[in-house]
Amino acid sequence: MALNDVQEAPMATGSNAWIDDELSGCRLADERLGRRLRTLIEQLAGAMGDSIPLACQDWANTKAAYRFFANDRVSEGDILAGHFDSTRRRVAAATGPILVIQDTTEFSFQREHPEKIGQTVRVNSGQDKDGRFRMHTVCGLLMHASLAVTTEGLPLGLGAAKFWTRTKFKGTAALKRKINPTRVPIEKKESIRWLENLRRTTELFGDPGRCIHVGDRESDIYELFCLAQELGTHFLVRTCVDRLALGGDTTVDRVMEEVAVQGVHAVEVRDREGHVGTAEVELSYRSLRVLPPVGKQKRYPGLTLTVLHAQEREEPANRPRIDWKLVTDLPVLSPDAAIEKLRWYAVRWKIEVFHKILKSGCKAEEARLRSADRLVKLIAIYCLVSWRVFWLTMINRSAPDIGAGVVFTNREQEILDFLVPNKAPNLPGSNTLEIYLVKVAKLGGYLARRCDPPPGNMVMWRGMARLIDITLGSEIAPQLVGN
Repeated sequence: MALNDVQEAPMATGSNAWIDDELSGCRLADERLGRRLRTLIEQLAGAMGDSIPLACQDWANTKAAYRFFANDRVSEGDILAGHFDSTRRRVAAATGPILVIQDTTEFSFQREHPEKIGQTVRVNSGQDKDGRFRMHTVCGLLMHASLAVTTEGLPLGLGAAKFWTRTKFKGTAALKRKINPTRVPIEKKESIRWLENLRRTTELFGDPGRCIHVGDRESDIYELFCLAQELGTHFLVRTCVDRLALGGDTTVDRVMEEVAVQGVHAVEVRDREGHVGTAEVELSYRSLRVLPPVGKQKRYPGLTLTVLHAQEREEPANRPRIDWKLVTDLPVLSPDAAIEKLRWYAVRWKIEVFHKILKSGCKAEEARLRSADRLVKLIAIYCLVSWRVFWLTMINRSAPDIGAGVVFTNREQEILDFLVPNKAPNLPGSNTLEIYLVKVAKLGGYLARRCDPPPGNMVMWRGMARLIDITLGSEIAPQLVGN
């Protein structure tokens, strides 16, 4: 992300003033609900990973939080509406392509009455004494989110989010023996969520030509390709289906087998023991006509798409072989363009990091709320907190030279200077955002040795929590002195 993009983005000044910016587009049913929402975000952001009672500190605030989550006049859409609007403004302020990454994650809970929340999946829990397999259902929720990210990896925010749970399982495996799933209309499948999020984010950002919707193999849906073309937006998807191609007498994989290697690209890899190395992948790409499934050819047209394969020639001994098969509606006319698409797809991992912050940082799966609707509202708040931590981590890498005032108040900068003094405070550039974010990370346990990578999300959220507490103490202390 360019320096000017960050400076022009409508970010608030101060570590908690960002909450006002993320809530500016919220329109709750009552002003008191709006004030309570802001208080809750501030409390949960300041005690990240702690329980609601610990974050709220007293019974009055804890009870108010429970009432907020139980209020039928508040929905997860109301909570996230302001954040979606802020994401739209950040996308408009940024330059270059915007990657809109979609993915689904599960939140699992242990409850005495799981029917109040719902189910996510059935799993094999082992064998009984007679050797029969035992199956049990996992209590939980599912969330499908769209995260807007720059090509450099800076998260601009969520553009759409859908929550749901399952009350029963329809026996998908048995159903496949009776009916071809490709003949089932997309509107009757859970997979419709991919199309719904694509439509919502495209309408929200209002600039479909800039957006590239990125998804893993679960998003290899022909209806999604057609919808993207209809809306004038783009997609980059890892494919898992060997579709009919050209005139219908061959498939994509057969066509790609005849395509010569057009380039070699070195990528950094990590083996099972954590050792970092380099692997060479062979690149092959071709534009070709891809056809819809046989049962849907009357409803959907054939599309001219680009298929890109990146594969290692041989199987490594200590890690899985790299074998990426991507499909996109964007042209790929050179090895450099192919490498660019590979790098864009690699950014897809950012949404996995976002989910990790939700679960490991906010500890969403440790929440004790009893019903699905209350948990969804809490997770919606955690989404705001998680995005903020993720943004702080990545802005340190994307635009380290901007002024610290974009994030920190003067008081907070003074506290950080006192706790972690600069080695050379009079040198130019001693008040950049990078310097102060590293100071926050040091409060969270970051060692800042020469060989250390940039601070990660964990040390960042620990450091921010400590800074909030220390700042509060500095504000209270003058009132106590002399009393």
